[in-house]
Amino acid sequence: MTEAQLIFDDYGKPIIVVRGQETEKRLTGNDAIKSHILAARSVASILRTSLGPKGLDKMMVSSDGDVLITNDGATILKRMDVEHEVAKLLVQLSQSQDDEIGDGTTGVVVLAGALLEKAEDLLDKGIHPIRIADGYESAARAASQHLDAIAEQYPVDPQNLEPLILTAMTTLGSKIINRCHRQMAEIAVDAVMSVADLETRDVNFELIKVEGKVGGKLEDTRLVRGVVVDKDFSHSQMPKELKDVKIAILTCAFEPPKPKTKHKLEVSTADEYRALHKYEQETFVKMVDQVIAAGATLAICQWGFDDEANHLLLQKGLPAVRWVGGPEIEHIAIATNGRIVPRFEELTPEKLGTAGSVKEISFGTTKDTMLVIEGCPNSRAVTIFIRGGNQMIVDEAKRSMHDALCSVRNLVRNDKVVYGGGAAEISCALAVAAQADKICTLEQYAYRAFADALEVIPMALAENCGLSPIDTLTEVKSMQLKTGNTALGIDCVGAGTLDMKVQHVLESLHSKKQQILLATQLVKMILKIDDIRTTQPGGE
Repeated sequence: MTEAQLIFDDYGKPIIVVRGQETEKRLTGNDAIKSHILAARSVASILRTSLGPKGLDKMMVSSDGDVLITNDGATILKRMDVEHEVAKLLVQLSQSQDDEIGDGTTGVVVLAGALLEKAEDLLDKGIHPIRIADGYESAARAASQHLDAIAEQYPVDPQNLEPLILTAMTTLGSKIINRCHRQMAEIAVDAVMSVADLETRDVNFELIKVEGKVGGKLEDTRLVRGVVVDKDFSHSQMPKELKDVKIAILTCAFEPPKPKTKHKLEVSTADEYRALHKYEQETFVKMVDQVIAAGATLAICQWGFDDEANHLLLQKGLPAVRWVGGPEIEHIAIATNGRIVPRFEELTPEKLGTAGSVKEISFGTTKDTMLVIEGCPNSRAVTIFIRGGNQMIVDEAKRSMHDALCSVRNLVRNDKVVYGGGAAEISCALAVAAQADKICTLEQYAYRAFADALEVIPMALAENCGLSPIDTLTEVKSMQLKTGNTALGIDCVGAGTLDMKVQHVLESLHSKKQQILLATQLVKMILKIDDIRTTQPGGE
């Protein structure tokens, strides 16, 4: 730490002497800005190869040897060991895009890196960073307005889910699960439409749970209209399947009350031990009888219970599940229309949840089991049950499904789409460049730099597909100018046409606008930082 001391000169004016100043490194002006730009570009260049349907995955190895393989931008940045402060801002940018939109986490970072790269060229020309930042902000507004102009409306109709499925397929095109592309997109759309409120145009993600289990193949993934719990019945001799179930959802434990910490119970004779055992037995019986008297045919308990209570539950014919976590308890209560009961005395028939069936399913030759609760009265609570060959595939499938769910959710909230494959970026770049020709101030340079940065997205798509980036981009730009068709983009999958409308490559308008605006805001912030001090190792 540095320590400041005040020394006064002959006129009484203070002189500030900073201890340890020789160990500090200071960058000011354009040198500081270029240092920030370099850090941000290095992070963006890492993610650039993961963009698009042919983008490559990254293998992340943690300090304790855990391996993660993904091409999700937010996940990659979250797991990276980033030290530079500006690079950390890019991590937060990707995370905010993920939190707000759920999709486009790679594209927003690549765009921010491209904007900073073009800003460096303008700095070298002597343009003030504030003029660059203001020009970028104005260009971003122009691009956003152009996106509104070229967007097409895809009304969300429960009777025609095809547009939603095509949008989800676009999101999943770059993911590891694209070999069961259509199936995963349909599951995502069914899940969102099951919980969507089309009147208020809102989707409650709390009602959608994503569970995964290693084993099987991705094609075994299915949508359960109910709840899947990674537990089994507490006793091996309890029935494996129940019909027309009435469920008691308990957050109280099957055990006798324990003495408080200030008291203790000493057992010194056999008679005292037998009396204590009898008391415990009577307490267990009373608890079980209270649950049965309420009409419950299944007890789901948040806490555990010992073997004696477990055996008693079996004798009384009351199947039970123990150690069910808090989120799962809440999800079960929502699905079954049950109430969570904190004390046995409060359990009444009105507080019981109902379900058509509760069954225990096992997987392959292993003893792994899970409970599936189906036929619930609240059909809006659903679970996506993902299978995969190993844990990495299951985890990546969960992240991919999250992106697909978010993209469909965005269309429910705002039913306008633009065309993907870089088509929207190329169209915005042409519009911003045309706008620059009408500006007579210095901001026209920032406009043209912004247009060039937008073209980095389609160039990265072409490059990751093995195409010639410059030739492909030039061809698409010239065709958009000639025909006026804003749906022309990069043919990443070799479909033989550049028309993304024909290929059904759709993206949410809200997602695309958010990418441009968030990236511009971050770049504007970085361009305004012109002083940086770092303490070198060995300083105080």
